[in-house]
Amino acid sequence: MNNSEDIHRYDDIINLPHHVSKTRKQMSLHDRAAQFSPFAALTGYGDAVHETARLTDEYIELDDGQKDILNAQLQKLCEHIAEHPDITLTYFLPDSKKSGGAYTTISGNVKKIDTYKRTLVFQDNTEIPFDNIYKISGWIFDKMI
Repeated sequence: MNNSEDIHRYDDIINLPHHVSKTRKQMSLHDRAAQFSPFAALTGYGDAVHETARLTDEYIELDDGQKDILNAQLQKLCEHIAEHPDITLTYFLPDSKKSGGAYTTISGNVKKIDTYKRTLVFQDNTEIPFDNIYKISGWIFDKMI
């Protein structure tokens, strides 16, 4: 086939009217465009990159002096647990997806101290393990040395 034959090859159909089905509804332009949208071969890749870039804090090991202060504060809370004292507590929350975590501060009334599970329980049932507690403050500790 030469060039002149290519030019006249579709002359018999080029000017025919566009076919419109009598039995099927015409597809919207949005749906037609969706057929040709790019295939996302790397689904989740962006999330993985974001997760890798997310920073976490390292757990801070308390020295003996800091542990003694926390133990005295927990003892004081045990003595006044019936009053459900209002405290502010900073604790380490381990990350569920990677090493490290974040230091979080919460405030509320203490419901109980579970010495068996070694947790401090707030009125809203939030449980904080003793080993994750970094700092405790509140009116109940004002008279402590």
